[in-house]
Amino acid sequence: MANKLMVIMVNTDPTDPAELGAPFFQATVAAAMEYDVEVVLTARAGELAIKGVADKIHVKADNPKTVYDYIKDAHEAGVKFKVCTPTLELWGNELIPEIEETVGAAYVISKAMDDDTVTFTY
Repeated sequence: MANKLMVIMVNTDPTDPAELGAPFFQATVAAAMEYDVEVVLTARAGELAIKGVADKIHVKADNPKTVYDYIKDAHEAGVKFKVCTPTLELWGNELIPEIEETVGAAYVISKAMDDDTVTFTY
């Protein structure tokens, strides 16, 4: 049985906040269950790695918690956050402190192909 979870956020659009809660919540739960969890932010979702973006987005209008709060909760639970290199070219390189590493396509592909890793994409 795999003991690693890689969440790739590639199709998730920060302009549609309803899409943003589940990936971070599921990553947090998996980390609490003691799985090795990483979230890779890339393409449009990579914008969430930029300082000042996720802290302005609320999953629900009546919820005071921001997407950045969900990211911080996941990080505190042990989730490792990474951002894809091309994202920096799109959105800039002033990253939130929870981003631990910048990775490329080869990293994502090799992890996704690893038999010990389950990959979720959003």
